[in-house]
Amino acid sequence: MAVTATKRQDTFLFKYTLSATSAIIAESVTYPLDLTKTRLQIQGEAAQHKSHGKPTSQPYRGMIKTAFGIASEEGFFKLWQGVSPALYRHVFYSGCRMTFYELLRDNVLGKNKDGTFPLWKATIASTVAGAGGQFVASPTDLIKVQMQMEGKRRLEGKPPRVKSSLHALTRIVAEGGVRGLWSGWVPNCQRAALVNMGDLVTYDTVKHQLLAHTSLKDNYVTHMISSGCSGIMAALLGTPADVIKTRIMNQPTKDGKGLLYHGSVDCLIKTIKQEGFFALYKGLIPIWIRMAPWSCTFWLCYEKIRKYAGTTSF
Repeated sequence: MAVTATKRQDTFLFKYTLSATSAIIAESVTYPLDLTKTRLQIQGEAAQHKSHGKPTSQPYRGMIKTAFGIASEEGFFKLWQGVSPALYRHVFYSGCRMTFYELLRDNVLGKNKDGTFPLWKATIASTVAGAGGQFVASPTDLIKVQMQMEGKRRLEGKPPRVKSSLHALTRIVAEGGVRGLWSGWVPNCQRAALVNMGDLVTYDTVKHQLLAHTSLKDNYVTHMISSGCSGIMAALLGTPADVIKTRIMNQPTKDGKGLLYHGSVDCLIKTIKQEGFFALYKGLIPIWIRMAPWSCTFWLCYEKIRKYAGTTSF
């Protein structure tokens, strides 16, 4: 009986479920920060609406003013606009990325004899796991970004593009076919690979270094320190790719092709040329402020759920 339970706890599906559950909790708590970050990144992009035949820029507001603006101008619960596809995304993305990483770490690349995981192996495993998980979840990310921008479009007097997750899905398929669901998947996966590398490599490395070289135990203190470090690295590595990804996915399309950018490189060049290099780090603070509590909530929940489920610590 004990052997059966152990085998069940080591299965792909079991660990996938634990990862997805923890991610759903973390996403629900921190989602308003994600919405604020997306609105900030869209400001100043090439998709400016026109007034009297001349392009006009959107007013630049900081993270706090943007959040209060959304709550006061659109309604408090609009801070969670688009949360459904965001949760769907993490069922696929976090479930895949965490389970893929652990599978690569334990069964493919392998740990050292002392139980540590070399940095170069962790980098490869996290990059592959992040890109793979994001490719699977890319359609839900596209739907989420489009829904997040609906409140802003209404305030600008523009007609709504989507009314619900299902409407967004059918609209994307109608315009670009099934392939349209993977619009922007390249920058999407690039961003996910970088974020995942910063998150998983940092958490895994910092945690096991703390356990090996300090008196800290495998408890919430170690998990909080490790998750705090991973949130910082994930934000630094992922912000430029996140800006490019958001702009490509939010641009208007025709016949499944973007009207503003031909691809991630084109978007990168135009963003730097028109707005300067540091436009790539637009939204860095809200990204970090979101990633810090997200990472902390996720890892604390994940480690605790694993413990209660009877499986080993990550």
